[in-house]
This record gives sequence, structure tokens and C-alpha cells, in this order.
Amino acid sequence: MNVPATPKDWLLLALSEYEIAVVTIEGNTLVLEKGYEVEVEQNGIFKLMSDGSVVAPFLDLEELCQFIKYAA
Repeated sequence: MNVPATPKDWLLLALSEYEIAVVTIEGNTLVLEKGYEVEVEQNGIFKLMSDGSVVAPFLDLEELCQFIKYAA
């Protein structure tokens, strides 16, 4: 198994583990199910957005995935 090399690779792995669908990938932005987008910033922060507005920044991928998976 290949070890993820970049924060984006780690994000893709985490989303896969939580069975969160990635609709499209546009550069460092991933468009996800439920209308969410995640932007991978240069500093390793994952910025969660919904309808163009920032929901929250996340450092912890597990916390991010749980938020997306279990949000209403």
C-alpha cells in the first residue's frame, strides 16, 4: 500500500475510509456530497465550505470527516 504523500492524498484516503463521495477535484479543492467543498491550504489546514461560505477550518481529518458524515 502506498503511503499518502500530500495533504490532499491524506484527505482523499480519509474521505474514502468514511465513504464520503468526491464529486469532482479542481486543483486543491474537492467538491463532495451534501454540497460541501474542502480546500486544502498550503499550511495543511482543510477549509470546509458550504454554498461558498466557510463552515470551519480543520487540522484533524477524522474530525473533518465525522462532521461531514454526520452533519444534518
